[in-house]
Amino acid sequence: MASMLLYLLTISFFFLSPSLADASPSDPVSPGTICDSTPYPSYCKSVLPNRTTNVYGYGRFSIRKSLSQSRKFLDLVNEYLHKYRSSLSISAIRALEDCCYLASLNMDFLSSSFKTVNGTSETLPPVEAEDVQTLLSAILTNQQTCLDGIQSTASARGIRENITVPMSNDTKLYSVSLALFTKGWVPKEKKSASRHPSSKQIGFKHRRLLMKLSSQTLSTIFESLGQRKLLQTSGSDNEVLISNIVTVSQDGGGNFTTINDAISAAPNNTNGVNGYFLIYIPAGVYQEYVSIPKNKKYLMMIGDGINQTIITGNRSVVDGWTTFNSATFAVVASNFVAVNITFQNTAGAIKHQAVALRSGADLSAFYSCSFEGYQDTLYTHSMRQFYRECDIYGTVDFIFGNAAVVLQNCNIYPRQPMSGQFNAITAQGRTDPNQNTGTSIHNCNIMAADDLASSNTSFKTYLGRPWKEYSRTVYMQSFMDNLIDPAGWREWDGDFALSTLYYAEYDNNGLGSNTSNRVTWPGYHVINATDAINFTVSSFLLGDDWLPDTGVPYNATLI
Repeated sequence: MASMLLYLLTISFFFLSPSLADASPSDPVSPGTICDSTPYPSYCKSVLPNRTTNVYGYGRFSIRKSLSQSRKFLDLVNEYLHKYRSSLSISAIRALEDCCYLASLNMDFLSSSFKTVNGTSETLPPVEAEDVQTLLSAILTNQQTCLDGIQSTASARGIRENITVPMSNDTKLYSVSLALFTKGWVPKEKKSASRHPSSKQIGFKHRRLLMKLSSQTLSTIFESLGQRKLLQTSGSDNEVLISNIVTVSQDGGGNFTTINDAISAAPNNTNGVNGYFLIYIPAGVYQEYVSIPKNKKYLMMIGDGINQTIITGNRSVVDGWTTFNSATFAVVASNFVAVNITFQNTAGAIKHQAVALRSGADLSAFYSCSFEGYQDTLYTHSMRQFYRECDIYGTVDFIFGNAAVVLQNCNIYPRQPMSGQFNAITAQGRTDPNQNTGTSIHNCNIMAADDLASSNTSFKTYLGRPWKEYSRTVYMQSFMDNLIDPAGWREWDGDFALSTLYYAEYDNNGLGSNTSNRVTWPGYHVINATDAINFTVSSFLLGDDWLPDTGVPYNATLI
């Protein structure tokens, strides 16, 4: 009887005790209990201090330790490069240099994240929570990019022993930090930001910018732009604020002869209060590799139109570059905007991975641009990005990466691949269930490029395949022509990620949109409007809070 009473009391206690999910983040909880809610419970328990505190205390400890480890990792890679550079292949050196660059970014992101979490022990407002979750998500992406580069090099054995082992533990630590932040500081329901403008912005009218200029800028605008009617002034409230304008002209008639020189002249670490530093790039072919570093924030580049202003290069993995640094154009500075420009990588299908544009720029927007390549054309690497009325051409995995990205009203053109290949439009790279990343393709057109449409050979084309374990891609209200294979999606390697990915389709049309013969993977879904709205500009990017400043038009929600 006594044992039965004890049993009943135990059962009653089990049902009456609040679960960790129901408990307040400020309630004390043991390290073991909190670690069970992370992707790496055992590692988490080995790292967190053996004392009871709340989610906020554990989260601050984990992020602080992550910052310390990121410094150690950067020192380790620099030391390895200094010691062994002469014996390493050029591809290995480039991979390690990528790691140094990415580790430096991680230190910045962790420092910023710790500053935020150290200042509060309560749920953050949606926009602020999204900012930090984006940074912590990008840290994991940067870590994975470093690892991918190392694993693809010919001299990887020694590097694996010295570099990838500590990387593995650091990755687990970063994942724990993201999980704890998500549990403590992120609101349970993701809401739109505080600003609620109309869904269509009119900063650009007929692809011309309605701008607001300072008096100092007005005095130099005609000198900078000559007789070109690129820009218009307006009395509208929807103007885009411009702090300064420079022109690139290869014949010496502008302020600079190269795009990179114009970027160098932009102010460092501006906060955007005075507007964008605008670089006008007239029609022409610009054969240069452009890299916009993290300190060149609030840059806007405007060309003369698709196939008029062309930035081109031909780096590829076959020629010894990493995928990451094969990009013709790369940007990591936040609040970047590009309009009316074509970005090319002309290496060709035979050179495999060859990136036209890589963006790790937070709150970046691309409007009326074209991205042309074959394999790995558009590398939406990390952070939050928006593409509107753009053209994207490619073959294998040609929209890939791990940003939180929405492509809206774009034209997606699969090209003719090499013999024996198939086309996969997307290869999304989410590696952690707490990352706020994924690819949302909204109101786009998916049609064969001319070479594929006229080919006498039949090639299969798929909506995507899972590059990483938690790959997430959604197609909504888009036109899919008959080139899309009835299965819709393609495996990466056997059953890898088929249960953990999230692939979804909603309200698409066209001969390729029929879902009756789609894959039957656990992670594939045909969703309704309630689910689809989570992947709109307003919900997925909190775009109402930042896109109006860019002047780029957008639809905030479903159409």
